[in-house]
Amino acid sequence: MTSATTERFHALDAVRATALLLGVLFHALFSFLPGIQIWPVADNQHSELAADLAFVLHVFRMTTFFVLAGFFAHMTFHKRGLWGFLWDRTKRIALPLVIFWPLVLAGIIACSIWAAVVANHGVMPKAPAAPPPAISLKFFPLTHLWFLYVLLIFYAVTLLVRGLVVVIDRQGGLRRGLDGLARLAMSPWVPVLLALPTVALLAVQKDWTGWFGVPTPDMSLIPNPPSMVAYGSAFTLGWFLHRRTDLLDLIQRRWALNLVLALGFIAAAFALIGGRYTLQPFTDPVRQAAFAAAYGLANWSATFALIGFALQFLSGHSPLRRWIADSSYWVYIVHLPLVMALQVLVSTWQMAWP
Repeated sequence: MTSATTERFHALDAVRATALLLGVLFHALFSFLPGIQIWPVADNQHSELAADLAFVLHVFRMTTFFVLAGFFAHMTFHKRGLWGFLWDRTKRIALPLVIFWPLVLAGIIACSIWAAVVANHGVMPKAPAAPPPAISLKFFPLTHLWFLYVLLIFYAVTLLVRGLVVVIDRQGGLRRGLDGLARLAMSPWVPVLLALPTVALLAVQKDWTGWFGVPTPDMSLIPNPPSMVAYGSAFTLGWFLHRRTDLLDLIQRRWALNLVLALGFIAAAFALIGGRYTLQPFTDPVRQAAFAAAYGLANWSATFALIGFALQFLSGHSPLRRWIADSSYWVYIVHLPLVMALQVLVSTWQMAWP
């Protein structure tokens, strides 16, 4: 494992890149989903296997990303101090959101119109009867860049809480106690402990389809509670993991166990949702609660399995992996309209979906 004093955590860089690039694959699969079309681009080939793969990818990729985001946020704060951290996050998070959001949204709209024309045999279809709602706090299409907006919220809350702790805990006792809790949280029961708050919220979430997991906060400036709890707990864990990098050894040693658990919980969640792609919300509260529990446990088991696997096998320096890690963030930011354009281009091909 890489020491906290060295230049890079190569394994964690690889995990962060994997989580982001799996997001590209996740969105690329959407045009092949069967049944009712929720994506602007619909291919003439549809596949339950594509839907199953998208389901599995979505179980863990965003939680994994936010764990690593918290980890590297604390590393940046520790290296650069408060003002250096704020400037770095402004350059890497806030400015990309401000600059790329209108460009990405324009690209998505253009590709959606293009897809509609192609699907309508080259003729522009009639405009929808009801125009989209006006931009507001409750309706704001953040697109896939919602993660940048949520990160900014997490940074603000974390710095505020940290500032209060520093003022209150001048002797450092509270922080030492929190570090001790972090080690307790890395017990074999950690997936259960971390999943419980999110599971409790999802178990009572109204009109929850389940297949897409934690409801994505991509259409409003007011994030929904399940996403804030799920991803906030992941970010917080990552922040504390950098304070206690020795705990990464525990994750590394248990990667195989967590992988077995993840596969079991994913299978259980898939069975509870009916074993197929569906957009139907739950009608049975018991089944919804059981699915929420299986999904939450799968989420965290898979996250720890992926991080532990990387720590075990990818801790060495690799110029290729570093190049991929450095580029993956920008690839993810700009990918969606490009992926949609490619989906439109191939949508009429008489070729198997893979």
